Amino acid sequence: MILQGFIGTYTKKDSRGIYSFYLNTDTKELEKVSLAAEIENPTYLAIRKDNRYLYSVARENDDGGVAAFSLGEKEDRLTEINRQLAPGAPPCYVSVNNKGDMLFSANYHKGTIALYALNEKDGSIKSAPYTVKHHRSGPDPRQGQARVHFAAFDPGERYVIAVDLGSDLLVTYKTEEGILQEVARLTVKDGSGPRHLVFHPGGTFAYIMTEFSSEVIALAYDPKNGTFRELQYISTISPSFRANNQGSAIHISRDGKFLYAGNRGENTIAVFKIDGETGKIELIDRTPTEGNWPRDFTLDPTERFIVAANQESDNIVLFERDPDTGRLTLLPSGLTVSSPVCIKFLH
Repeated sequence: MILQGFIGTYTKKDSRGIYSFYLNTDTKELEKVSLAAEIENPTYLAIRKDNRYLYSVARENDDGGVAAFSLGEKEDRLTEINRQLAPGAPPCYVSVNNKGDMLFSANYHKGTIALYALNEKDGSIKSAPYTVKHHRSGPDPRQGQARVHFAAFDPGERYVIAVDLGSDLLVTYKTEEGILQEVARLTVKDGSGPRHLVFHPGGTFAYIMTEFSSEVIALAYDPKNGTFRELQYISTISPSFRANNQGSAIHISRDGKFLYAGNRGENTIAVFKIDGETGKIELIDRTPTEGNWPRDFTLDPTERFIVAANQESDNIVLFERDPDTGRLTLLPSGLTVSSPVCIKFLH
């Protein structure tokens, strides 16, 4: 089986934009990396559920925003549809709903969440977004202002969840007639710096990766009212690791049995086993990422493999995943990509 994926990058070194690549699941190899779209700093990507359109973070001179692309006949190339930009820094995260009519972005520098309306037929971004700004700060010197790092729907797509790294805060919003209305919030441990969130496939648990404290926070979630409750804090790094570490990505297997969390600094992926009854997790392994600063990783659509992006060493690495134990085994296949930041496979 040949599976296609895309890589978002920083373009401050040799990268020129978004790159395409392939995973051959039979030979267990990564193949055919090539430039798919030339764009400045497409640091995060989202692909619509029907695989017709891809959305990315975008920067153009002193403006930032989002861009829409179509996946056309030339499967290695993306065709840009349009952009929506505004003065100031670009966002750090984008997500699209299943229906394909709403796009969300989270802006670390501005402390904002933006809701864009999408044209379902041609994938274009209709107009400037509705924006909500956070105003709180946290105790860490890096938390001098709100820094929203994640915004996406919950599994039932009833509520939008925003994760604010600068405020140690989760905020739940509902969408009505193109605006966001807050319905609940949860403050997590001071100075932890919550970064990204994933939901358990059952819909009643969620997990946060913290950037500053390098922990996973296990949460109970009530999908009826959008509220969260803390269950557990557990470190993702070895107690003996004393150097700088910053938590990065977090992902979960579709069967809800295993959770994976990235460590930039220790340069590992922590593997956790999930208790499906309680939602709590247990560390079972840490796997080196064979590079420096693993900014992101993802499970492929078969979930037999994990592909990891090491931002500072400019390499993409491939692991085979044991679905019974959750453990990862490094494979001798990789790619060279300048400053990789985000990896997404077609659905």
